[in-house]
Amino acid sequence: MTSLSDLLLLGKGADLSSERGVSCTGELPEASDPTLVARATTARAALGSKAMVLGHHYQRDEVIQYADITGDSFKLAQAAADNSEAEFIFFCGVHFMAESADILTSPAQKVILPDLAAGCSMADMATANQVAEAWKVFERLGIAKKSIPVTYMNSSAAIKSFTGENGGTVCTSSNAERAMRWAFEKGEKVFFLPDQHLGRNTAVLKLGLRLSDCAVWNPWKSNGGLSDDEILAAKVILWRGHCSVHGRFSTDNIAEVRERVPGINVIVHPECQHDVVKNSDVVGSTEMIIKTVSAAPSGSSWAVGTELNLVKRLAAANPDKKVIFLDKTICYCSTMNRIDLPHLVWAMESLVEGRLVNQIKVDERTAHHARVALERMLALP
Repeated sequence: MTSLSDLLLLGKGADLSSERGVSCTGELPEASDPTLVARATTARAALGSKAMVLGHHYQRDEVIQYADITGDSFKLAQAAADNSEAEFIFFCGVHFMAESADILTSPAQKVILPDLAAGCSMADMATANQVAEAWKVFERLGIAKKSIPVTYMNSSAAIKSFTGENGGTVCTSSNAERAMRWAFEKGEKVFFLPDQHLGRNTAVLKLGLRLSDCAVWNPWKSNGGLSDDEILAAKVILWRGHCSVHGRFSTDNIAEVRERVPGINVIVHPECQHDVVKNSDVVGSTEMIIKTVSAAPSGSSWAVGTELNLVKRLAAANPDKKVIFLDKTICYCSTMNRIDLPHLVWAMESLVEGRLVNQIKVDERTAHHARVALERMLALP
């Protein structure tokens, strides 16, 4: 039997596939050792109402089964803030999500991320230093005061703080249009961070701007890889970031699935590339995808362009419909899947024993300005 310490090594990159009989076909391993399931149940019961377990939609089923609430990152952070009785928040998601929960919850509440290695590649594509350097260029060109930063929820606390300090707001995939329209009411340009695809899709498909109105800022190149004239001419300056999961989907995937399944509906997340979004039947946030497929007529067919854990769960919940993954290859969110049952058991059992592990704490100055940006989002019409 594999030990808990060995199972934890799986989240650190150790290869125990030969011991556990895991194939290399791209499938996730079977649910963890049954003793861990019993231990998780015991630890969760021992913590009672003083703890709350939040499970993001992209989490694996063996973790989701212990979640008190499931949802997207902002919904979960709000749920934690609304439950003042819960002193300890186990956030089964990624780092920026746990940061948002810490920002929104009270000082008496403590947010725990079961595996600190659970990050987000998109959020990591925009660092505070890189964004500060870009802003210096805007100041040199005299456009900083005319530019309103809008950062996607999938960003670090530091980027949210920068946004709040410089008159901007946060957005989710469902309110990005409202946030961008608000920003244009406040200034002449929008500086959209860190997902270029959500920014571009919102600007062009929702606000009616042209692709040529958007310029992409590459933080790894001098002057963002743009000339001064290109920066001055752009209405929307997009950060060169993307989601490693949603960025995989292509128009070839759409053509293939439509040929294979006549009459199928293609529904994708707005983090997908522009051509994919433009050629899909329905585009929407994770919550919108779930609601749309769930409310669809029995017998309808859906190809879903988002994270595979969610698609598999959506298919299981809608057996009267054909729900398939848009891409034929495996596409889990690798960092989200670092939160597995061994890590959750370790974090909960540690707390039962009186040890607080992996607390996520945002410093007060950063939290203050990030909270300002979040409050602006909540105040959007």
